[in-house]
Amino acid sequence: MIQGMTVSDYLLPGLGALSAWTRVHLVELPGGSGSGRPPHDLTVEEYARAAADWLCAQRLGRIVLAGHSSGTQVAAETALLCPDEVAGVVLAGPAIDPVARGGLRVFARWWIDRRGDPKSLDEVHKPEREQVGFRRLFQVLRAHLRHDLEKPVVGLCVPVLVIRGSEDRLGTARWARRLADLAAVGGRYVEVPGTHSFCWRYPQAWSAPIREFAGWSVSVSGT
Repeated sequence: MIQGMTVSDYLLPGLGALSAWTRVHLVELPGGSGSGRPPHDLTVEEYARAAADWLCAQRLGRIVLAGHSSGTQVAAETALLCPDEVAGVVLAGPAIDPVARGGLRVFARWWIDRRGDPKSLDEVHKPEREQVGFRRLFQVLRAHLRHDLEKPVVGLCVPVLVIRGSEDRLGTARWARRLADLAAVGGRYVEVPGTHSFCWRYPQAWSAPIREFAGWSVSVSGT
């Protein structure tokens, strides 16, 4: 699982749910709260290269590669870089929807979306964001705003599962369904309860869809 925008602790409850039936790895990207500073400001493609280097070094066999939020952009690019390692890609709370692609627009939608989250989510984000700092957070946001998730999705040669919280204000159902439709090998769209960060309040929500998808994607890829 590739982390969201510079933060990762909010994913732990959802990863705990997944770990009930599979082995799970959390990939923290350079410059995030759980990693050191990168040598320079990175693009989404450069984040993907770092993730691909880690994945290839682990020799895990063919895996289902997932990302949440901005991590979906990195996950899709990573899968393009190491196709022999990836049997399927999960885009959970994909970003960044064209309707939100702009500094003011994405901030306004994020602000509305967070009103549906429990205060505990802000509390878990706060120390991580303070550690990262505003400058790096702004740089990461700018890099992801410049990236179009649709482009790598079109190029994927493995199945794709798109998961969206039904109350997500950062991404629309229309765009999430479009991403699934763009998948050349096969795309699925699933809606679960919650906001953009549904995995914090509803950690079990993505477990069954990802488990079913994992079995299907492995059968499709022939591994």
